[in-house]
Amino acid sequence: MDILSKANSIVSEYDQIMQQMMDNNIMLNQDKMTSLSRQKSALDESYQLCKQYIDLKNQLAELDEMRNDKEYEELAKEESIELNSHLESLEKQLKKILISDDPNDNKNAIIEIRAGTGGDEAGLFASDLMRMYSRYAENNNLKVKIMDIHETGVGGLKSATFSIEGPKAYGVYKYEGGVHRVQRIPKTESGGRVHTSAATVAVLPEAETAEVEINDSDIKIDTYRASGAGGQHVNKTESAIRLTHIPTGLVVTCQDESSQHKNKASAMKVLRSRLFALEQEKLNKDRDEMRKSLVSTGDRSAKIRTYNFPQGRITDHRINYTTHKLQVTLEGELDHLIEQLKLAEDSAKIE
Repeated sequence: MDILSKANSIVSEYDQIMQQMMDNNIMLNQDKMTSLSRQKSALDESYQLCKQYIDLKNQLAELDEMRNDKEYEELAKEESIELNSHLESLEKQLKKILISDDPNDNKNAIIEIRAGTGGDEAGLFASDLMRMYSRYAENNNLKVKIMDIHETGVGGLKSATFSIEGPKAYGVYKYEGGVHRVQRIPKTESGGRVHTSAATVAVLPEAETAEVEINDSDIKIDTYRASGAGGQHVNKTESAIRLTHIPTGLVVTCQDESSQHKNKASAMKVLRSRLFALEQEKLNKDRDEMRKSLVSTGDRSAKIRTYNFPQGRITDHRINYTTHKLQVTLEGELDHLIEQLKLAEDSAKIE
């Protein structure tokens, strides 16, 4: 990792953000100002360290020139030792920040869970995953907001879309994207045979209005009556919303809010985040192989984890990590998995 060029890049990015924030036209755009303010906050700490690092590097370069002068040679040598010691300490701090420097980490997360192969059992497992993520959010003072949910007749889920709101929400949940596989004896299985089922999870960083521009003419809006539990209101009112983004063909539904207006706002939030994720994917496509191997790719088709009930075991296939904390993990204790995945990602970035 070339720390000096990375430090120069961060200082330049920070200065550009500050310039934009002082632009009179941008000042009048509240969404853009909110976005820039968040970007600035995310860079504040690393900017200060980078400035110090560049300053020290410049001082050391000057001292190197002074060492060619006999009169100042000893003085320059002593000062160089002191500055190098400070520089080493700064490098350690910067590495820690730079390797985990993902601007999306501070955003809210939007999670989509879908039952995969396995019939009713897959639906029950999808429900288990949603409960696990909700419990983790509750334990960490993060807010869960359900946007769209389709249940099965046996208490499972066909699909669910919900947001997790709070500090570093995406940075925590981003490792969950992919195919989750479960091996267990279904309650309906009389012969006691172990079945394998799956559910897919997609995790998106919530995009801000200023980051993704959506033209009204590009959206087809349909309204319909919501289905599922919800009393008489659900059946009488066409409050559910379906948005189709014509240029990409993306379809988003939302039916969990009480009014059409609220459902449309939630659906727009999901659509914006999906479009943002598509843009990010395009940007990352041409990067090196290391990028593809990072644990946070969120590839829906990649099998990332197996939950084996007969052996009480969870295996994360991306990092070959196995633990027997199956029950406590499903109760929302995800920290042990997140820590291992983050370590693996940081190691890959350093390499």
